[in-house]
Amino acid sequence: MLLFVRLLSIQITGQAEGRQMAMMAEAKYAKEAILKAERGEIIDRNGEMIASDTLSYRLIAILAESATEKNAKKPRHVVDYEKTAELLSRYIDMDKEKILSQMKAAIAKNTEDYQVYQTEFGKAGRDINHETMLAIKEAAKNEDVTGLQFIEDKKRFYPNGDFASYLVGFAMKEEGEDKKISTVGKMGLEKTYNDLLTGVNGKMDYKTDFWGFVLPKTEKQIVAAKDGMTIQLTIDKTIQNFVEDAMNQVNQQYSPEKMLVVVANPKTGEIYAMSQRPSFHPGTREGLTENWLNDAVENTVEPGSTMKMFTLASAIEEKKWDPMAEYQSGQYTIYDKTIRDVNRTGWGRISFLEGFQRSSNVSMAYLLERMGDRTFIEYLKGFGFGEKVGIDLPHEASGILLDINPSERLTTSYGQGSTVTPIQMIQAATAIANDGKMMKPYVIDRIIDPNTEKVIEDHKPEERQSPISEATAKQVREILASTVTSDAGTGRKFALSDYTVGGKTGTAEIPNTKGRGYLAGDGNYLYSFLGMAPIDDPQLLTYVIVQQPKLEVGQYGSDPVAALFTSIMESSLKYMNIVPKDSGSPASVSLSTTVGKEASDAFGEMQEQGFTPILIGEGGKVISQYPEKGAKLTKGSIVLLQTSGDTKLPNFSGWSKKMVLSFKMLSGLDIRLNGDGYVVEQSLSEGSVVSKVDPVVLQLQSPEMKHSPVKFEDESEEEEEIIGG
Repeated sequence: MLLFVRLLSIQITGQAEGRQMAMMAEAKYAKEAILKAERGEIIDRNGEMIASDTLSYRLIAILAESATEKNAKKPRHVVDYEKTAELLSRYIDMDKEKILSQMKAAIAKNTEDYQVYQTEFGKAGRDINHETMLAIKEAAKNEDVTGLQFIEDKKRFYPNGDFASYLVGFAMKEEGEDKKISTVGKMGLEKTYNDLLTGVNGKMDYKTDFWGFVLPKTEKQIVAAKDGMTIQLTIDKTIQNFVEDAMNQVNQQYSPEKMLVVVANPKTGEIYAMSQRPSFHPGTREGLTENWLNDAVENTVEPGSTMKMFTLASAIEEKKWDPMAEYQSGQYTIYDKTIRDVNRTGWGRISFLEGFQRSSNVSMAYLLERMGDRTFIEYLKGFGFGEKVGIDLPHEASGILLDINPSERLTTSYGQGSTVTPIQMIQAATAIANDGKMMKPYVIDRIIDPNTEKVIEDHKPEERQSPISEATAKQVREILASTVTSDAGTGRKFALSDYTVGGKTGTAEIPNTKGRGYLAGDGNYLYSFLGMAPIDDPQLLTYVIVQQPKLEVGQYGSDPVAALFTSIMESSLKYMNIVPKDSGSPASVSLSTTVGKEASDAFGEMQEQGFTPILIGEGGKVISQYPEKGAKLTKGSIVLLQTSGDTKLPNFSGWSKKMVLSFKMLSGLDIRLNGDGYVVEQSLSEGSVVSKVDPVVLQLQSPEMKHSPVKFEDESEEEEEIIGG
């Protein structure tokens, strides 16, 4: 009777000893599995990887003897602490004694009521790659070491190594207040966009039996993980690599204190490359110094004579420029301040044009007299100096325009005293390169939700109000080109072999941080060049700074600057398929459009014009083509024609990376690239029909390592030899 009453009571109330039986059963048999979200990817303008999550492992040593079942053939816990510590010390960044003491210290905490089950090894035991995990398992098996387990985890992976490091920054594992370990951005874009990049973990609820097996016919309740946002940059991985390689070479040869390079598209304001030295590997932080600033945005410099191009533009816009008028070079005095030209005595009585070509400070003083120094300062404000450009990067500095007295306005005209950021110089120069249209620089192209494939932010070129006209911009470019071509020009070292270039050199003094005034002595200057090419219609704008290079006898500060600029610009313009100046290369033809035409007709039309058409799809009407109408191509160049249906693979041999990426974009195929340069091998043969889920692997090599490539757009065999030289 008592048993019956007890059962009836439990059945009616659902309680036993004051506890809800349903809740107890739920707690005993209901399980929850965490579905981990991936941190968002950072990719370049073509979708190539810059930063992503990759599989890693966390090392655990099982210490509790209870982990091993009775009569088990092999222990599941650590038996030999000495041998275990010795083995692990060979594979993780922790010495044997420390590993041993950590395991023994954990065991020492055991009591009658509490037993330590496992221990981990901090940073040394996290982010272990797959190869190391397998090696530890194999060694443990061979050496009869037990109790080691691995838990799958994620770590941040930077496949390009030292690559735009101060722009991208880095993320690392960090333990939060809740004792949970997560990946947190600590610098650069990883930190600025940490909230967007951080995903939201999901979960799966399910029920198990006493032994932990999932009960049949029970529903699993799944809350899907939401991966972090994908951030697509305006950075072009290939151009960025040109910059990194050139900086490495110059760093090895000249060992400067600092270097900076920014490459931009002057027509849109997109930043194609941004790097500085010293730099570091974002995965290991090797090379990271006490400087955590992105110098292109967060630091200011005195620009030196590169500022003269904006003084010149202001004078031309004010109609105060007379290139053939003469002045007495050498020195100029205003009140109690005397300024001098670089050679101190000048070149006698010369024209203003020659004065600009020789980078005469005195010529700037006379230009200020003509247009008025306060008017000049207003022009500089119109170019964006003295205020932030509003780039999509944090902690932007604004620089300072000195405007208290006439002598400060005078020194500002040739780039001394006032300070600027390199990104301000880029923005101001777009007005000259882009026919008077000044463009706001930006580095974020799009932010994409990978869970829905929706674009949540789409950044577009933004035009700023410019202080100069199209006519002024063109005239300034002609004068900038003369600094490179004239015998009197300071920019002769910056001439390109295949493209016309214009720009302005700069040699700025460096403020003495230990006292007043500036540093003195050979090489204690900040050397720079702000240049654009091709000068008739600039497609690239590049700003190079080299600070305090180590110069040998006969070397000049402009040497490392020129080595950077010419290497980066020549390679980048060729990669972009920009038609070189007329130097015996085949004549270019303006491409017509075939969109809307039948594929067979479009094929014939392209062939008649001397191009090589490649069909994407099965045929029918042409949906789109690449390059688009109006592009100037040399005969023999490939033109991609997109139609609907399945695509047969062409022979990719000799294709440039840029053309392969264009084919990938139009076809939607899963094409994977190994290496840089031009295609030498493909995983599937020509004519194969593949679906969009079948991977096609292409092997690329740099031009100097392969035979003559196929011509694309405006490329020729002669040009490819130059790239490899």
